[in-house]
Amino acid sequence: MKVQVEELSPIEKKLSIEVESARVAEELNRAYARLGQQVRLPGFRQGKVPRRILEQRFKDQVEDEVIQRVVQTAYLDAVREHNVEVVASPQVTNQGLKANAPFSFEARVEVRPKVEAKEYAELPLTKTDTTVTDEQINEQLDRMRQSLSRLEPVTDRDSAASGDYATVDYDATVDGQPFAGSKAEGITVQVQPGELVESKIAALEGVKVGESKDIDYAFPADYRVEDVRGKTGRFHVTLKELKKEISPELNDDLAKETGIAQTLEELRGKLRADMERARRSQADNDDREAVMKGLVERNPFEVPRAMVERAMDSMLRGALQQLQRSGMDPSRLNLDFNRLREEMREKATQEVKGTLLLESIALKEGIQASDADVDARIEQLAVEAGQPVEAVKRYFKGADERLGLSLRLREEKTIEFLKGRAKYS
Repeated sequence: MKVQVEELSPIEKKLSIEVESARVAEELNRAYARLGQQVRLPGFRQGKVPRRILEQRFKDQVEDEVIQRVVQTAYLDAVREHNVEVVASPQVTNQGLKANAPFSFEARVEVRPKVEAKEYAELPLTKTDTTVTDEQINEQLDRMRQSLSRLEPVTDRDSAASGDYATVDYDATVDGQPFAGSKAEGITVQVQPGELVESKIAALEGVKVGESKDIDYAFPADYRVEDVRGKTGRFHVTLKELKKEISPELNDDLAKETGIAQTLEELRGKLRADMERARRSQADNDDREAVMKGLVERNPFEVPRAMVERAMDSMLRGALQQLQRSGMDPSRLNLDFNRLREEMREKATQEVKGTLLLESIALKEGIQASDADVDARIEQLAVEAGQPVEAVKRYFKGADERLGLSLRLREEKTIEFLKGRAKYS
């Protein structure tokens, strides 16, 4: 087999490949032999159809199959032999098979660019404060109290006050006529300023249980019911019941109710640890983006479209998984996936370039992740996930999974190396 490799650009090569006629003839012989065992033709016993008859009837089909097989094996052999770091499937052209002649074809393919990072000292970075204050802990505790609050009937008065939750019936009209959704019973609204369509009715303040009140409301111009958009409705509202929101006291009972801790002091400690970890994680992400941005600005180069497309796919999958983890079904959101992918192109391009540059620096500076580093990270992941170490070790037992973790650790070490030489503001 003869192979000529031509560099069309830093990210594309052309392989001109010639396969010996004997190898092609051998593939043709095998193909016709297989076909002869399978085909049935009138006048011939199965397996006894002469090759010339098979060629008359099936030549184009057989030669197409042989070309596909020869191209696949010869291309892979050529890539391995010449160490071509391909990143996508090739675009292949050929002139077909010719009797007793070598078979030639060309394969254009995107390749991994050769990257040598330069000027990576004193990258501009910003110091991030990851301190968690007592005030922030108190704010988080207050949010937890609100999330654990409950509604209880109002028993010491019969008039609605601001902040109450009221159970009401209503009957509404626009221009004297009912409309879709104009009547409801037993719905809960809050007595406070806001939009009626968001279940807030400040005008109920002072109304007694059992009493009714007529309320005029101007519907928003983009309201979901087209017939009443921008129009004023008259709502006849009857107050049926009053409730108030009761939040738990800030004490050990609250801590137990969260299921996180047994005492308030323990809860504060766990909240602080979680918030500090989240801040450090966000700071690490911000530092990574800043490092990559600085490297890319100082080291311009092209990247193959295929690598960017894969990065976009990965980012889109991550975004959809995040939606699912938050309880949303992406299939019900009417998302334009093509538009979302395109919006990610610029960031994906920087991600690919930054990753290649970090890899270049790691190789140049001899930065590696040892087996001990990988084992330590596995133990850390187990602690953070609340899982047995052995279970997490089993997940990373495969060579690919362990290699992926090792590469991630090497990248983290490289970023820390660059942060140690950065210029902070």
